[in-house]
Amino acid sequence: MKVIDLGAGNSVLNTYMAELRDKNYQQSRALFRRNLTRIGQVMAYELSRTLTYSEKSVETPLATKRVSTYDDHIVIGTVLRAGLAFHEGFLSVFDRADNGFVAAYREEGSAENMKIHLDYMAAPDLSDSTLILVDPMLATGGSIELAYQAFLQAGTPSTLHLCVAIAAPEGIAHLQAAFPSDNVTLWTAAIDERLNEQAYIVPGLGDAGDLSFGEKL
Repeated sequence: MKVIDLGAGNSVLNTYMAELRDKNYQQSRALFRRNLTRIGQVMAYELSRTLTYSEKSVETPLATKRVSTYDDHIVIGTVLRAGLAFHEGFLSVFDRADNGFVAAYREEGSAENMKIHLDYMAAPDLSDSTLILVDPMLATGGSIELAYQAFLQAGTPSTLHLCVAIAAPEGIAHLQAAFPSDNVTLWTAAIDERLNEQAYIVPGLGDAGDLSFGEKL
């Protein structure tokens, strides 16, 4: 699995990430969601450079123009509910993509005994597709791996992109073991220090789902 840390360089992405983490900015759910969307847009643009392209003819009102556009059948898969605003950013770039969703959640507890539950999945045919699986926070890696296993019920993609805003080293190591293939790429906007005893990313930003939509009942 290849790992691409977009936050390692200087770009406007780091400004969006700084606001996303800032506890004062987090007082506005709308701003928090907006920054997740903008991070998704930047990441989608960078990811678009890796797709397969071919020239096609476009008829303008005056003549014919040859244009190089991507050929991939893209499916954007998202882990509910934290991933919704992130998903919107990718979909605004790949506006012809198909979409899939899984509902995964974890029981609160220690990192060593963390249990992930999945109780919903909807997806189109994924056979030979380019699957972009998005989830803002990569902590242990369990949720995103379980989500991918659920999506396999709809077919096996030819290429897999795992896209997160913040990754913990423990989660990266987990995914590298789970996805050793070269046709899998992990994209992240930041790699943080570690997980704490409750498996939250430090320094992280808190619970992305709660900050986007309010606390769970």
